[in-house]
Amino acid sequence: MNPWDRRFQNETYIYGKAPNEFIVSAQKKLNLTKGKLLAVAEGEGRNAVYFAEKGMSVTAWDYAEEGLKKTRKLAEERHVQVETALADLTNATWTPETFDAVINVFGHIDPAGREHMLSGIKNTIKPGGYYISEVYSKHQLPYKSGGPPKEEFLYDAKEMLEAFENWKIIHFYTGEVIRQEGKLHNGLSHIIQIIAQKT
Repeated sequence: MNPWDRRFQNETYIYGKAPNEFIVSAQKKLNLTKGKLLAVAEGEGRNAVYFAEKGMSVTAWDYAEEGLKKTRKLAEERHVQVETALADLTNATWTPETFDAVINVFGHIDPAGREHMLSGIKNTIKPGGYYISEVYSKHQLPYKSGGPPKEEFLYDAKEMLEAFENWKIIHFYTGEVIRQEGKLHNGLSHIIQIIAQKT
């Protein structure tokens, strides 16, 4: 059993059941109410279920089956459908031009895996589709309010912009926000937000 399975085994939703604030604002800004959405590193399903409630056809990927079980349970509670799949983002197979949007909320993996993941995400989004993400930046460590304890797992703002340099950047922000998401994301945090549209 991997550490994420152990973390998600508890009945409590450790990041809560409410969607991430930035995800809610992005959904409203883009009026995402139809089409196919992929939520990567989705954990216990709070963001995937939110988009399903808004009318999208949602697939949630995570590395932990325990997280996916809780995603299915939350979807059932909210009377929506979310397709789930066990996926390791460091070597996942991405089908070209499949999704209208991909979201990544605090999905942190090692640098080599991250490169593979971002390449796959760009490939799987349809032309005109969106990448929407909020992740911890490399400046997060001293805040001690969530995220991985090693800098190499955190994101660099310049690298993020470079990864989407040929896309239309609809929103980009790096700086401080306050997040209250369950037990493990709490307080002032240093994050990167991006909404990028495939041209």
